Amino acid sequence: MGAIPAPRAQSSVARSVPAAAAVPFIEPDRVDRKLLHQRPPPSPVPTPASAAVAAPPPRAPSIIIGSTQQALINNDRAGAGRGPLSWSSCLYSVALANAKRMAAQGFISHTNGPNADLSCHVGSRAGENVGYWTGGVNDAQLNTMFMNSPDHRANIMGPYRYVGTAWVTAPNGVAYIAVELS
Repeated sequence: MGAIPAPRAQSSVARSVPAAAAVPFIEPDRVDRKLLHQRPPPSPVPTPASAAVAAPPPRAPSIIIGSTQQALINNDRAGAGRGPLSWSSCLYSVALANAKRMAAQGFISHTNGPNADLSCHVGSRAGENVGYWTGGVNDAQLNTMFMNSPDHRANIMGPYRYVGTAWVTAPNGVAYIAVELS
């Protein structure tokens, strides 16, 4: 038996372009030094037609929806030509604390909501809507009540960018909501 010759080393470059469009491979030690100092060809001057399609417009930031009440508020704002409010977990924390307080005391009240809202540092203005419903959580009903009240509606349509909402149900079944805006 004769010896089997060792396979010869081969180099290849994987290409994902068709052979007709393939660019020849130049090994690094064979690069022509004159090519390294050549300037690239000038870019074509954009024409008005090509400039218009050159770059897509920047995308608007996505709006995070954290509650049904927020979605209803954003629908109200869209109907009035206002921008949507994005969810703020900090404002949600303020809303939750206020809803818990109201459920514990058994009546609605404004205490420190707007001041606490400003501590979230998501805006320079703050507003708060509070309410309750004896039949438990009912986002649609409370949103309708807020929109039918001039002061609450003004908060919903106000110059805010963020919202946090929370419901807390008291042991007697009455649900309290706080809506914090900034």
